[in-house]
Amino acid sequence: MDLNSIHNIYFVGIGGIGMSALARYFKANNKQVAGYDKTQTDITDALEKLGIPVHFQDAVKNIGDAFLDKKTTLVVYTPAVPKDHKEFEYFNSQGFVVLKRSQVLGIITQNTFCLAIAGTHGKTTTTSILGHLMYESDVALTAFLGGVSENYNSNLISNGSEVSVVEADEFDRSFLTLSPDIACITSMDADHLDVYGEADALNDSFVAFSKRLKPKGKLFIKNGLPLQGITYGIEDDSDYSVQNIKIKNGAYVFDVKTPKTILKDLEFNLPGRHNLSNALIALAMAVEYGCPYQRLAKALASYRGVKRRFSYHIKTENLVFIDDYAHHPEEINAVYQAVREMYPEKRVLAIFQPHLYTRTRDFVDEFAKSLSQFDEVMLLDIYPARELPIEGVTSEWLLGKIDSNNKQLVDKLELLDKIRESKAQIVLTIGAGDIGEQVKHIKKEFSVAK
Repeated sequence: MDLNSIHNIYFVGIGGIGMSALARYFKANNKQVAGYDKTQTDITDALEKLGIPVHFQDAVKNIGDAFLDKKTTLVVYTPAVPKDHKEFEYFNSQGFVVLKRSQVLGIITQNTFCLAIAGTHGKTTTTSILGHLMYESDVALTAFLGGVSENYNSNLISNGSEVSVVEADEFDRSFLTLSPDIACITSMDADHLDVYGEADALNDSFVAFSKRLKPKGKLFIKNGLPLQGITYGIEDDSDYSVQNIKIKNGAYVFDVKTPKTILKDLEFNLPGRHNLSNALIALAMAVEYGCPYQRLAKALASYRGVKRRFSYHIKTENLVFIDDYAHHPEEINAVYQAVREMYPEKRVLAIFQPHLYTRTRDFVDEFAKSLSQFDEVMLLDIYPARELPIEGVTSEWLLGKIDSNNKQLVDKLELLDKIRESKAQIVLTIGAGDIGEQVKHIKKEFSVAK
C-alpha cells in the first residue's frame, strides 16, 4: 500500500497507546487525522491539543465528511474494538481500506532500517531506552512507544525517518507484520493464552518472528531463551553482559562487556534488575547499529523512564508512592525485586487490579504467589478490557489463594480511606487497567506525608 496516496487517516480506538502514537506520526507527516474512542483520557486530550478531532460516541454521523472518501482515506483499528462497532461496521461494509495498527506499522517501517523489540515483558521500557539512546546520538529516527516517555512526554520520538524503532507485539501475532534489521527477544513467558491457547503456540510465534529478519539481520536473545542469536545477560558469559554492579545514590553504576571491548562505569537511574537488563539490550542494539560509545553512555545516564513503569509520585522519608503497569506474575515479581532492593527494611503495600478474566484464570496461582511476597495486599475488581466475565473468575477467588494475613478486597471509592488505614511506608499501584486513573487522586491525597 502506498501511504503517499492517502490523505486522511481515521482511527477506530484512537486513544490506545499504540494507536495514538500512529496518530501523532501521521499528523506530523501532514495527514488529516481524526478518530473515535470510548473514553476521554489524558491521551485523547493531548491528541486534541495537536489539532486531531476525537469523539466518544459511536455513530457514523460523527466520522466527518472528509473521511468518507474511500479513495483517500485509510481506516486503522485496534483488535480491542468489538466487531459490532457501528463505525467499524460502516467502513468495512462500504469497502474502505481497513487495517490493524500492526499492519500499518509494518507498512511504515518496511522502507526504513528497523529495530524491533519483542518479548512478553520489557518491550515498552526497552523501546523507549533505545529510542532515547539513538535520538541523543543524532540518528534520524522515529520511535513508536507503547508508553509515554518521561524524557519526551510523548509516545512518539521523532527527528527523521531513516530508522524506525518499534515494539514487536506478540498479542494477536501482530509482530509478524514486521521485517526488522535488528531485533531482540527479551522474554518468552506464557501470556495471551486467550489468543494462543497454550504456551507452545506462543513460543512458535516467537520462532516465526525470529525468521522475519531481513537478510543479514541481527537477532539478540536474552541468555537462556531457546533460540539462536547474539546473547545478553547480567553477570554471566553472554556476548553482551553487565558486570561489577554497584548502587550509588539510588542509581546503578556498572560495566558492560561487549564482544569487542568493556564499557566502564555506566550509569542508569531506573531501579530493578529487569530494568538493568532492558538498558543492556537497548545499549547493545545501539552499539550494533553503530552509535558512538561516549554518546550512548551520556544518553543512558539521562534516561528518565516511562510513565507507569516504576514511576515515583511521592518520595519522602515517611511515604513512597510508586505506580507500575505490571499485569503478569513475572512483572509483579520484578517490581517486588526492585522495591526490596531499594527499600529493604520498609513495609510495602501492593494495590493490584487484575487485567482480563482469561489472564487471571490462566495464572491465578502464579499471581497469588507473586502477590504473597508483599507485606500488605489490596485487590480491586478485575479490569475486563475486551472480555466478558467468566463464571467463578473474580478478584475474591484470587484473594483466597494469596498467602497473607494482611489482604483485602477494596472498592475504588474506599481506596483512599484504606490506604490511610495502612501502616505501609511504600505504596504501590499495579496493573494495566484503569487503576492508573487512581494515581492522581492518591498523589493529591498523600502528597503531605502520611
